[in-house]
Amino acid sequence: MTRLLPYPLLTLALLLMWLLLNGLSVGQVLLGTVVAISATWAMRTLDPWKSRIRSWRAVAILFGRVSIDVVSSNFDAARLILVRGGRARPAFVRVPLALQDPTGLAVLACILTGMPGTAWIEYNAASGELLMHVLDMDAEEHWRDLVKDRYETPLREIFE
Repeated sequence: MTRLLPYPLLTLALLLMWLLLNGLSVGQVLLGTVVAISATWAMRTLDPWKSRIRSWRAVAILFGRVSIDVVSSNFDAARLILVRGGRARPAFVRVPLALQDPTGLAVLACILTGMPGTAWIEYNAASGELLMHVLDMDAEEHWRDLVKDRYETPLREIFE
């Protein structure tokens, strides 16, 4: 089974995404299955880093926090554009990270880049320092604390 489906959950997720995008029919199920299995075989040849989730409770907490923060960040960006006429105070912030796990760092990059008003710019593995861009800078400490307390702490629980 692992030779045919090296990543069964990924195969299922890709098939479901295919069907959501293309509709449900016999042809789409067959084509989606071929695409999903081919993609997982290609994934197997890449031999990705295999992380283990150590705390599902922390996953749920992080998901809730990110969901709330994305909605809040969208409102903040809209307020900045509509009320303040786009007069932002953009800045770069350096955040020292203790997180070392490559998957955890990738998830953190997705969180920060997916949130309106912030972007992951660079990560220095030697110093463990993240450089991020903020659209509207109030206080540098606020952004450091936000990343470290709200995102890095649960990511460390999940992956380290």
